[in-house]
Amino acid sequence: MTSVALILLGAGESSRFRDSAQCYSANLTTPLPATKLPKKQWLRLNEIPLWLQVAQNLHTAYTFSHCLLSAKASEIPYMQKYLSAFGLNFTLTSGGKTRQESLQNAINTLENLGGAEYVFVSDIARCNIPQDLSHRVLQELGHYDCVVPFLKLQDTIAYTDSNSALHYLKRENLKIIQTPQLSKLNVLKNALLKGEFTDESSAIYANGGTIGFVVGALEAKKLTFIEDLQDLQLPSPSKRTLVGSGSDIHALKAGNGIILGGIAIPCDLELIAHSDGDVCLHALCDGILGAIGAGDIGEWFPDNDMTYKGADSKDLLQKVVEFAYEVGYNILQADITIFAQKPKISPYKAAMESQIAQLLGIPHFKVNIKATTTEKLGFVGKGEGILTQATVVLEYFNWKTYHKGRI
Repeated sequence: MTSVALILLGAGESSRFRDSAQCYSANLTTPLPATKLPKKQWLRLNEIPLWLQVAQNLHTAYTFSHCLLSAKASEIPYMQKYLSAFGLNFTLTSGGKTRQESLQNAINTLENLGGAEYVFVSDIARCNIPQDLSHRVLQELGHYDCVVPFLKLQDTIAYTDSNSALHYLKRENLKIIQTPQLSKLNVLKNALLKGEFTDESSAIYANGGTIGFVVGALEAKKLTFIEDLQDLQLPSPSKRTLVGSGSDIHALKAGNGIILGGIAIPCDLELIAHSDGDVCLHALCDGILGAIGAGDIGEWFPDNDMTYKGADSKDLLQKVVEFAYEVGYNILQADITIFAQKPKISPYKAAMESQIAQLLGIPHFKVNIKATTTEKLGFVGKGEGILTQATVVLEYFNWKTYHKGRI
């Protein structure tokens, strides 16, 4: 049996999608900045991310020798949890700055796994591929260097050249190229070394390879902009609420002040820590990571990594918050309790709430801080340390509302 490996590409930043969603969000009561919008591969279909549904769908199209999924390096551990939960045996590979670089990285990984004769390559953004389209492509196995699905054009096509002259093209001669594409691995690998290309067929054709065409599918439209969701008719995201809890504790020593909730509090103490010791923001990090199932602050920012020596905890929280939004969540509110005998916390609560609200990207009234002593009991009561507990509420990003109508 001819060996064929599946390669799915999903490492992009979704800049066009997020920009278009930001544009449509202006029609909402509270518009969102692009940083609070998810990447398209992480849109939720019920609770399942889009990339996972595409992977589930395509891996059943053939008995593939290997299945590889290209992803952003920082998302790989999180994606692996989903793959394991659903029993999918995919090898995750780090994406590059371009689609082609991601593909080349995946091919290098495939060769380390033993290689294959052919590769069946598609994009996560091509998220609604019917099984019969995949079968049409795979039925041409062995006949060409590259097999490509295409659609005919129905409209008249014209373009203006550099001299502003108008030219009309014969639509009968034009093809809309789709994926998945089936390519001879050795031919594709060599072709990709000879220039920059937008897909496998253009690389192989530019280097003298043979191209075979099969009929594509209208429903296999590529998801590029938020309005494309209207045509794809994907399942709605879950309305489930997610809750995460986090806690942190640091010892105190004599010093020149502490930072708590992102606010400098003058006193004759300081927190002993690898970073700036902001137990409040550290607990928030763990609360968010707990709600989305993405580990803990020690995994993200280990205290044996000198990169984080003296780190500003606002920067650490910002990284966690950005990740949560990118992978399809929306932060709703945060409730924080600070246990400290000293220094006095109450005068700084409002400033801390305002700072945290800004970091989380939510209104001030959705952040609440409670401060309490322990009546001089325990290590906190003795002034030896500060303990913070945080509860964070999140939901799945509801992409159906981010359209000038309703998707």
